[in-house]
Amino acid sequence: MKRSSNKTKGNKGFYAALGISAVMIGSACYFAYDQGNKIVEDYRSGNLVSQIPQVDRKVTNIPKPVVTTAYTAKAAVTAPRSHVQQVIGTVPTQQVQAVPEAEEVMEDVSGETVETAADFDNLIPPLADISNVIAPFSGTELVKNETTGSWQTHNGTDIAAETGTEVYAVADGEVTSVKNDALWGVTVVIDHHNGFTTKYCSLGADLTVQQGDKVAGGDVIGVIGDTADVESASAPHLHIEMTHNGKFIDPVTAIR
Repeated sequence: MKRSSNKTKGNKGFYAALGISAVMIGSACYFAYDQGNKIVEDYRSGNLVSQIPQVDRKVTNIPKPVVTTAYTAKAAVTAPRSHVQQVIGTVPTQQVQAVPEAEEVMEDVSGETVETAADFDNLIPPLADISNVIAPFSGTELVKNETTGSWQTHNGTDIAAETGTEVYAVADGEVTSVKNDALWGVTVVIDHHNGFTTKYCSLGADLTVQQGDKVAGGDVIGVIGDTADVESASAPHLHIEMTHNGKFIDPVTAIR
């Protein structure tokens, strides 16, 4: 009889513990369910969303981009070996060739060669006064366009002058293009038939030349306007570009 009584008590204790466990699990599930409903209700009512800070995405300026140029062999020769290995890895010594010294040649960000000086004699200044340069030729350097806020190379030279000031052909040549460009305004391009071309931008609408005309150095091709929308934040000026064999060069340097 005693064994039966002890067995009965043991069974009761087991079932009691099992019942308590079931009650605790049920309470936990109910709590989680209730919290989940509250979160859903907060989300639907907008209370949860309002707690997330809003990000101001208005762009007030365009930062200057970091331009990564090719790591040249010349740099590899002059830089410490540890730095060279970090940038380009281990390079066999016999494969490193020094870059020839040539001040007139440099690399553009696009990979094309830009010439900074050329043999072009007896050039006529495009304006009677070319001293008031407000935006020089930048070569490979990125400069900020005050009109658009963007950073870019400036492939020409901006020379300030009053509207109506006469603009001259810098040398003999043929007018190969006359148009009203959406960005650069009224433009004239002259091919000098020796590898050089000049492009005159932001001219007035009243031109004295048309496509196909032959011009001599010093001939009036038009007058200063204010038609280049891409540089409209600047004072009235002539934007002049010069190329030699398709490569941009500094017009003022070539003229002087």
